[in-house]
Amino acid sequence: MAVTDLADYPWDAMAPYAARARAHADGIVDLSIGSPVDPTPALIADALTRATDAHSYPQTVGTPALREAIAAWYARRRGVPGLTPDNVLPTIGSKELVALLPLLLGLGDGDIVVHPRAAYPTYEVGARLVGATSVAADDPDHWPEGTRLVWVNSPGNPDGAVRDAADLSRAVARARELGAVIASDECYAELGWDEPWTDAATPSILDPAVVGGDLRGVLSVYSLSKQSNLAGYRAAFLAGDAELAARLVAARKHLGLMAPGPVQAAMIAALGDDEHVRAQKALYRARRDVLKPALEAAGFRIDRSEAGLYLWATEGRDAWESVEQMAGLGILVGPGHFYGPHFPQHIRLSLTATDERVRAAAARLAA
Repeated sequence: MAVTDLADYPWDAMAPYAARARAHADGIVDLSIGSPVDPTPALIADALTRATDAHSYPQTVGTPALREAIAAWYARRRGVPGLTPDNVLPTIGSKELVALLPLLLGLGDGDIVVHPRAAYPTYEVGARLVGATSVAADDPDHWPEGTRLVWVNSPGNPDGAVRDAADLSRAVARARELGAVIASDECYAELGWDEPWTDAATPSILDPAVVGGDLRGVLSVYSLSKQSNLAGYRAAFLAGDAELAARLVAARKHLGLMAPGPVQAAMIAALGDDEHVRAQKALYRARRDVLKPALEAAGFRIDRSEAGLYLWATEGRDAWESVEQMAGLGILVGPGHFYGPHFPQHIRLSLTATDERVRAAAARLAA
């Protein structure tokens, strides 16, 4: 199919609700798209500044220092020892990888891409781009023959659901039965709120408890946008099966997909420092501790949401009605309709607003 045949970008439908929210006397509280509002940590911005003499083309595969930093970060923060530079690859943000992975793997008409039932819509976009069929199914027993790529998302967007190591292991086993690549979108892993994920990162699909050290057909996808406020840098990476990574490098060289040199330098600084991640998590926790009880007191039920940047809420009616009600309070949220047909009564609220704006939202809900 042609790119021009893709459906309209869903967030464009939010324009009238955004206009209504902006008309509120105290201004809009934008809890819709999860775009960071806090500053990029100085040590990262300084690393980017020092690298701005970027006169040479960067390597698609990334600098040796960056690849080593990614491997070291997986060992330290994700419990995945033994990765080498051959197992990792920087990407230009994670969204381009999600959208292009079916193409880069050579999928096409007749192939199936499986993704979660509550799903980031780009999983389906990537399948449609190559003429493949997308299937929404969380249970591995429901993944059909003909599946060539499986996306799992833990912690999930929009619902904040977390898969434990046993569940991920079952998913890997089923993907291997089908001869499919399995890719885990893990970019919210440092933001765990409820037990048992409060103090530790959620499990990676590359964890030895999941794959037993066998990375064949398995990829982990990660972004620094959330934990390091680098959304504008487009700083992400993948790790896993070295043979798959090499195939992707070859395809990406042809397409000119390479992370800019200054961004690679900034990523090294971000991956080497855990303190700024802890500080950012504390900010999000405080905002969550204000917004979640305010929503519950206003009649919403919070489902899942044990990790990640969002609250997945419902008041038992169509999401567009909830969106309209919230816009009347000057609060902009996302409807569950954007994340597939299975949750038409849910809305997604992002924690990416300032402390003052989150307090304003809570006050409006109480009033």
